[in-house]
Amino acid sequence: MTKPLAPLSALSSIPRDVRCAADYARLAPVFMAPALFAHIDGGSGDDLTAAENLASFGEHAIVPRVLRPVYEGGTACSIAGIARPHPIMLGPVGWQAMMHPDAERASAMAAAAAETCFIASTMSSLTLEDIAGSKGSDRWFQLYMQPDRAVTRDLVRRAEAAGYAALVVTVDAPIQLPSYRALAADYEAPAGPANLRDYPVKAPAEITRGQSKILNGFMRDAPGWHDIAWLAGQTSLPLWIKGIMHADDGREAFANGAAGIVVSNHGGRTLDGAPSSLSRIAAIRAALGDASPILFDGGIRSGTDIFKAIALGADAVLIGRLQAYALAVAGALGVAHAIKLLREELEACMALAGCATLSDVRAAEIVLQGQGRGAKS
Repeated sequence: MTKPLAPLSALSSIPRDVRCAADYARLAPVFMAPALFAHIDGGSGDDLTAAENLASFGEHAIVPRVLRPVYEGGTACSIAGIARPHPIMLGPVGWQAMMHPDAERASAMAAAAAETCFIASTMSSLTLEDIAGSKGSDRWFQLYMQPDRAVTRDLVRRAEAAGYAALVVTVDAPIQLPSYRALAADYEAPAGPANLRDYPVKAPAEITRGQSKILNGFMRDAPGWHDIAWLAGQTSLPLWIKGIMHADDGREAFANGAAGIVVSNHGGRTLDGAPSSLSRIAAIRAALGDASPILFDGGIRSGTDIFKAIALGADAVLIGRLQAYALAVAGALGVAHAIKLLREELEACMALAGCATLSDVRAAEIVLQGQGRGAKS
């Protein structure tokens, strides 16, 4: 059996053969160890939902419009009352030191250069305080609620003190299932995320004979809607609830104090066989109405993908895996360049679809590819 080549170190310049944002995904296997790439590129189980997130964009087509004035247009938007130059944000990606030695500091710097928000993960390689010391002040903190409310409260206080402007509460991963592909590649997750290293580890729940290790054990400390309501009462920071795939859960989120939601299936890393994030956005937007702030996460690889997500109901999008790929290839420069390419690709798509603004994109016609019927009119 041939031994795999050692991964290349991240470059200090943009590779000449990067012509579109998706090229960072194409190049990433050369810059990541095989086990790491299997983990980053995969999801859970057979990776069915992770693959569906990508395939779903190809199933939707944009109906072009012609001879429309777009020369005074732009990608400016407002997210929950905050004006932004474009709708591309860097979503939470944990353990970034696996991709690049500068870890989350590099991605935060890239976000500042690209005039966008960086969302730091609870599972980051650097502490939230270290990340806050990076260039740029536009940052949110992604929170995994902890079994001990005192620990959750302390994480929130630390985020407030470090200047994070919002909390993104991930609710769709009370347990996280492995990817068979990553297991086969012998991937091992790093131990002890920096943000949690000073807190005591709660002992696993004891179960009796005949009880389920998952349902009666792991899920015993899983948060519920009452915990979201409690959290909303602990902080003045706006809460964004990430992991919404059902309209009723979206309603529950807002009823329990959320400022906005993120439509996401966790990149296919939880329930393998769940539908794509893109397939859920239109129904959730229709149920919640135009006034509800909704972000999208799941499979973005191009500006055309961003156009489709916004046309179907998103206000803005989060970039996860593509951020990791660009970071591995070219560090902060690569991440900033990927955002630049995504924005330019979005602008080109808007021009050819006759959309001067993101409001026009929201009104664009999207059809299901090859089926002759409208997905949204």
